[in-house]
Amino acid sequence: MNPNYSRRSFLTTTAAAFAAFHAPHALASSAAAKFEISLAEWSLHRTIFSGKLNNLDFAATAKNEFGINAIEYVNQFFKDKAKDAAYLAELKKRAGDIGVKTLLIMIDGEGNLGDPDDKRRGQAVENHYKWVEAAKALDCHSIRVNAGSSGTYEEQQKRAADGLRRLAEFAATHKLNVIVENHGGLSSNGAWLAGVMKAVNLPNCGTLPDFGNFRIGGDEWYDRYKGVEELMPFAKAVSAKSHDFDAAGNETKTDYVRMMKIVLAAGYSGYVGIEYEGGPLDESAGIRATKALLEKVRKELA
Repeated sequence: MNPNYSRRSFLTTTAAAFAAFHAPHALASSAAAKFEISLAEWSLHRTIFSGKLNNLDFAATAKNEFGINAIEYVNQFFKDKAKDAAYLAELKKRAGDIGVKTLLIMIDGEGNLGDPDDKRRGQAVENHYKWVEAAKALDCHSIRVNAGSSGTYEEQQKRAADGLRRLAEFAATHKLNVIVENHGGLSSNGAWLAGVMKAVNLPNCGTLPDFGNFRIGGDEWYDRYKGVEELMPFAKAVSAKSHDFDAAGNETKTDYVRMMKIVLAAGYSGYVGIEYEGGPLDESAGIRATKALLEKVRKELA
């Protein structure tokens, strides 16, 4: 091996080759772009936490109840199963048998990837390894992570980039993406998170823009349309967050037509995940309302 060809160069090349052949979406002009609809498991979190729905049955529920053929798991609902090969095989079989595609796993509760303490940051990175391997076992294209940190704007950016880079390098060896959602704190600042992506500078590290998660803290909110526009160049998935709907079926906090124009203008043509998080409608009704709105917008923008 060329002595100047470093491990980082190898991993970057590996990730680039993977991204070219296993990207969750392809570029297209906004005029011709299409998007598919998936279902994020968090949309049913109250149903699952109540014991009325088992994680093993999520794929069947997405398909049979909502007519959706692609899903996004949440690790909270099978937290102790990341290394359970039999459980993961059953999860994969149940989805595969009915033609449901597993896109990603959303990861929470494994430590801050931007922790100011290098040892704790390294441990957080390692805590995510098992979920990379679980996602690989389920034929996902990505794991969704958070970029939690503390310190100044610049310090947090540097620390989050370091943790994400370490994790993305590991994920590249499994041909997996690591994608970050705007999820509170500075991660809900589109410019900050875009800067983190540029600092990481690996093709398998990207974003999952969420339409609604732009509350930085307290009463401080970042403009959601500006934020999504800043994050879309790095997007490998998109989350259509919804809370409530007016009489015409439009989401009351987000202009879906305006938002989807931003998404499509970026050349995105992958899956847009329903993530209903409201209260006025029950979870099933909220999912159906979000799906109907996305279908209406898709038809209008086609």
